[in-house]
Amino acid sequence: MEFLDGLDPQLKLFWYIAIPVSLVFVLQTILTFVGSGGSDGIEADFDGDLDGAEAPFQLFSLRNLINFLLGFSWAGISFYTIIPNYPLILLISLVIGFAFVYSFFLIIKQIQKLGEDNTFRLEKTLNKIADVYLAIPGNMQGKGKIMVSLNGSVRELDAMTEKNKIETNATVRILRVESGNILIVEKL
Repeated sequence: MEFLDGLDPQLKLFWYIAIPVSLVFVLQTILTFVGSGGSDGIEADFDGDLDGAEAPFQLFSLRNLINFLLGFSWAGISFYTIIPNYPLILLISLVIGFAFVYSFFLIIKQIQKLGEDNTFRLEKTLNKIADVYLAIPGNMQGKGKIMVSLNGSVRELDAMTEKNKIETNATVRILRVESGNILIVEKL
């Protein structure tokens, strides 16, 4: 690394951090896309979640350290020739380093939203509006069929009513689940 010999000591510091951290970051990125980078491989003795809420990742991890040092070092290199005040460069570099960690947190949070649970459960149909597909006999005398839309799919489910008969194509509200798989409905 002969190009570092003629540089100011402060700029050398940023380069000494940037080169190995960039190599580790590239390696982490490759391993993530290959499927081997699911974990840092380092276990912390404490939970990095300091406020007690559920967090999408550990606050103190190797990946976050790499993200911070990547932003810190490259910001220092980038602003070194533009800003003559070294303490100001350090401050800006620290802010950018923390911004890298925060942006990684936001990205992970958005990715986790993609993994929502779309498992169909009858309890999720309560108070939903449905259309009668097959007439429902009144006074709990027999079952009919309703069509209900939930989580982007339409389901045909068994239904009964405690009141008068409900004709086909009527609109109903689902009141409760009975016997594990029969919906009790009322006409709207």
